[in-house]
Amino acid sequence: MIAAQAALETKMLLRNGEQLLLTVVIPTLLLVLFSAVDIVDTGKGKAVDFLAPGVLALAVMSTAFTGQAIATGFERRYGVLKRLAASPLPRRGLMTAKTLSVLVTEVLQIALLTAIAFALGWSPHGNPFAVLLLLLLGTAAFSGLGLLMAGTLKAEATLAAANLVFLLLLVGGGVIVPLDKFPGAVESTLGLLPISALSDGLRDVLQDGAAMPWADLGILAVWSVLGLGAAARFFRWE
Repeated sequence: MIAAQAALETKMLLRNGEQLLLTVVIPTLLLVLFSAVDIVDTGKGKAVDFLAPGVLALAVMSTAFTGQAIATGFERRYGVLKRLAASPLPRRGLMTAKTLSVLVTEVLQIALLTAIAFALGWSPHGNPFAVLLLLLLGTAAFSGLGLLMAGTLKAEATLAAANLVFLLLLVGGGVIVPLDKFPGAVESTLGLLPISALSDGLRDVLQDGAAMPWADLGILAVWSVLGLGAAARFFRWE
């Protein structure tokens, strides 16, 4: 039942034009545009080496947080979740299916973005296990926050808030603009955000060759526990 629901969730996500815009088109355009045009000072080395890890982090956020929050919010509004909760599929099974759908979509995103980055001259290196751990913790953190938003706000408010957060974190999360371009106090605060921890952690490994970015992993772990815990506590099915 979980596998069937996960397949359905994935098909629905991939058929949704707005979700494809968030999950595929925008990250791809950002990667290509900012790699080809010298708009932002990304420091030493090729721009794509700085941008690719940040865009991968953005892809995780767009699927696990923004896309999932919007889709789940409207499912809740139209009573879809209420009907599914009354089906033989248990609520935990539904949440598992949604998580699997997010992971499948992320695999497709990462494969596409990685291929494009390689075509642009990306030269990654580092510990693959550290990259995988960062991506999994980032997914858990953003999924928890997305489900919390979808389960507590009205669908229209979720739509507006999720898109606004996406734009704000795109600008201030170290995805395109390095955090060291911000004032010191602001930089320290922004560094505690999950998107900043994910993008910086991926950059430390893939660009700088760090073995294990423990500080960034710790930040993501805290956000994962807080987000998933709050979503489990406050999520309303109706």
